[in-house]
Amino acid sequence: MLRHFSTLSPVVTMSQEVPAERTFPDGFRWGTATAAFQIEGAVNEDGRGTSIWDTFVRTSDQMLVDDNADVADDHYHRYREDVALMKSLGTSTYRFSISWPRIFPEGTGQPNQKGLDFYNRLVDELLANGIEPFATLYHWDLPQALQDRGGWENRHTAQAFAEYAGFIAEHLSDRVRHLFTINEGSLVVGNGYGNGTFAPGLILPAAQLNQVRHHVILAHGLAVQAIRAGGGSDTKVGPAENFNVVAPVIETPENVRAAEVALRELNAGYLTAILEGAYPGAYLEAAGPDAPRFTDNDMHTIGSPVDFVGVNIYMVNQYVRATEAEPGYEVIPFSASHPLAAIWHRITPESLYWGPKLLHDVWNPQEIYVTENGCSTSDQVAVNGSVNDTDRVTFLRSYLGQLQRATAEGVPVRGYFLWSLLDNFEWLFGYSNRFGIHHVDFETQKRTPKLSASYYREIIRRNAVV
Repeated sequence: MLRHFSTLSPVVTMSQEVPAERTFPDGFRWGTATAAFQIEGAVNEDGRGTSIWDTFVRTSDQMLVDDNADVADDHYHRYREDVALMKSLGTSTYRFSISWPRIFPEGTGQPNQKGLDFYNRLVDELLANGIEPFATLYHWDLPQALQDRGGWENRHTAQAFAEYAGFIAEHLSDRVRHLFTINEGSLVVGNGYGNGTFAPGLILPAAQLNQVRHHVILAHGLAVQAIRAGGGSDTKVGPAENFNVVAPVIETPENVRAAEVALRELNAGYLTAILEGAYPGAYLEAAGPDAPRFTDNDMHTIGSPVDFVGVNIYMVNQYVRATEAEPGYEVIPFSASHPLAAIWHRITPESLYWGPKLLHDVWNPQEIYVTENGCSTSDQVAVNGSVNDTDRVTFLRSYLGQLQRATAEGVPVRGYFLWSLLDNFEWLFGYSNRFGIHHVDFETQKRTPKLSASYYREIIRRNAVV
C-alpha cells in the first residue's frame, strides 16, 4: 500500500540561518561510473568474445556516426592511469561494468581466465588506492553467441546470466561487495527490441516485447539468487535502473500523492515488479492478450529481496498533477526542451530530488544509490589545452543541490556516481557526445581534467554542494 503525506518544504525566513554549504551525510560515497564496452577497447584481445554491440556498430543503419569501440579509451591497457585520475579526484568508490563476453566468450560454458584476470587486476588496483569497487554485471554487451540463439527472447538467456552472475560472485565478492545486476533493463528492452535503435536492433510486436521484458527482469531475480548462493555473506546486490522519474508539476500534497501513484504505474514492468514481486493489475489489463507469460515462481524469483536500489537519473520523464478520475493523475506534456549536447537530455534538476524521494516513499528501500547522473556538453578545448566546461559545472551544482535536499530530508541515498569519469564511446553517437569530466583525445589517448573535475573534487573534499 502506498503511503501518502505532504512533502512541502518549510518556508525559510530572514531570521533563520541559511548555511553557506549544503552538506551531505557523513560517510556519503562519491564516485564515478563507466561501462566496459564504452571504455575498455581491446575487443579482440585475451580471448574476449564478440558482443551484440560489436556487431551492431558495424551493421546497423541506426548508428549516427561511423565509429566503433575497438579502442575506445583503451582502458584495458590504461586502467592504472584511470584509477590515478579517480584518486586525484578524491573519490571513494568506482562503478564499472564487467564485460560478459570477456568472461564467457560464448555466453556460457568454459570461462575465460584472462578476462577474469583483467578484473582482478582492476579491483586490486582500486583497493590499493583506497577506492571501493562497485561492479555492474550487465551493461548491454550481451555475448553475440547468445543472441544467435535468440538473445533475450530466449528464456534460457536469463538462466545463462544467472550462471555468469554466480561465477563473478564466487571469484570477486571477496573484494567487490556491491554488485548491480542489470543496467537500465528498460532500455535493453525498449531500444533493443522495441524500436530497434540499440543492439540487437529488433522491432518486435507487443506480445514478444513484453515477454522479452519479463525475461530481463527474471534474469535480474535469478542473478540475485545466484549471487546470494555464490558470494560472501557481506555481498550486497541490487538493480541499476533508469526508471521513469515522476515529479509533481506543482508541489502540493495532492500532486505529490498523484506522483506516487504515477511512479508505481509508469514503472510497472520493471522496478514495480522487482520491488513488489508482482505485476500491477492495471499493467496486465492494459496489455490484454499481449501480456507476458509467467508463473508464480517467476514472480517470486523476480521479487527476490535486494539490499539496495540503484537508479540512473538524468531528467524528469513525466510531470503529473492530481485528478479525480482514475488513475488519479494526468501527465503534463513538456512545452519545451532544453538539451545540452545530448539531444535526448532535458535539464530538470529537480529529478535528483523527486526520483529518490518518491522511490523511498513508495517502496521504502533502505539504501539508494544514484548510479548515473551527468551531462554531455560542447567541451571546447582552449588554446592552452584547458576545457572550461562551465555548463557542466552549472549542471552539477543545480542537480546536486536537489540531491542534497533529499538527503537532508532523510531519504537514504548512500552514494552518487557521476557519469562519467572519461569521455567515451556513447553508443549511437560514437565519440561525438562527451559526458566525461576528463577530456580524452581519442587519437593520442591523452586524458585532460576539465573544469568540472576541479569542481567535483571540491564537492568531494567538502562533502557539500559548493
